[in-house]
Amino acid sequence: MTIGNSRASHVDTPRIVGTLLGAGLIAPRYGTAALSDVMPSVLTALGVAGEANVLELAPQRRVCVLLVDGLGWELLRIHRDEAPVLNDLADRAGRVFTAGFPTTTTSSLTSLGVGVPAGQHGMTGYQVRVPGTRRLLNALQWDARIDPREWQPCRTALQRAEAAGVTVTSVAPVKFKGSGLTEASLRGGRYVGVDDPSERARAAGLAMIGDGSTVGGPTLTYVYYGAVDRTGHVHGCKSPEWRASLVAADAFTGELMASMPPDALLVVTADHGMVDIDAAQIVDVADNPALQVGVEMLAGEGRSRYVHVRPGAIDDALSIWREELENGFCVLTRAEAIGAGLLGPIVSPAAADRVGDLVVLAQGSGAVFDRRVDSRTVMALIGQHGSLTAAELLVPLLLHQSPPA
Repeated sequence: MTIGNSRASHVDTPRIVGTLLGAGLIAPRYGTAALSDVMPSVLTALGVAGEANVLELAPQRRVCVLLVDGLGWELLRIHRDEAPVLNDLADRAGRVFTAGFPTTTTSSLTSLGVGVPAGQHGMTGYQVRVPGTRRLLNALQWDARIDPREWQPCRTALQRAEAAGVTVTSVAPVKFKGSGLTEASLRGGRYVGVDDPSERARAAGLAMIGDGSTVGGPTLTYVYYGAVDRTGHVHGCKSPEWRASLVAADAFTGELMASMPPDALLVVTADHGMVDIDAAQIVDVADNPALQVGVEMLAGEGRSRYVHVRPGAIDDALSIWREELENGFCVLTRAEAIGAGLLGPIVSPAAADRVGDLVVLAQGSGAVFDRRVDSRTVMALIGQHGSLTAAELLVPLLLHQSPPA
């Protein structure tokens, strides 16, 4: 393991992994069955050299990758009636993959889009401290003072495919075009902004064929569907509204399959799952003076909290956080999180600096907030994610090959 931070040395990795397992948490399976393995496999299938084909895909001319935001494997499989199309794919050609750490959209979309874990691409969370400052970068809103191409400098899979002669298209909502997160995680190729789901499916089908100058050449089409995640956040993933959103996502997948040209491969996956928060298990740091001792600032999110500690206070802070959160949370040091491979086998110095001195992972249905930092809106969300429970980490990897002409 290559670690870009000296504080991550001399870590008892087997003990830390055992601690995670004992807490009911799972480590990502980078290099064998992780979200970051999907695009390199797809690129290999399309004839791009130098990529790892973990999925062992056969050669393809046309590939479409559909990302259903928030669709965890466990949620999918317990809702067969609401999602017959997706569950049929899971029965026929489904595999259980893991998202990366943390299980949050900003990190996972980049792991998919670049093809490496967060330790390499550096998008280590929803809110991360800008090193050397007291500012937080919210990756969903971005910060005009930060260049997303410098913050995340790795070439994306879309860029690598385009450089190899593949016609690349992203089909997603209009509002995401040119956003900081899009530029960081999925830059490259042509962006087609379409809000209506049915029109999005049709646009993806046309993109798979290629434009007039490239018909017959290899194509890679990325499609994003986000309603499942949005609905789960607001109403919870046990709600009728969430089940209705899954029905709609399943119908969208069917429309997308119907729009595919002959001899094309559809790859369906997700960026994370979701759990419903129990308000009784929420810890508000603002109400707990002990959790404020030695703490400089908080980052991350409720179920995957980064705690930045003042110089010289790490030992005291670690002891206090472990004692105060003994029930329901797993508290690791930055070195332990990196040493256990949560961020992947390679962790750059930049990525290490964007992780808290302490990493606090929710085990059950709780979350750690600070109302002085977190908005009321975020704290009130019912469905959340970020930690390494099976419900959050396990995602589907589904394949569908359209018949030849």
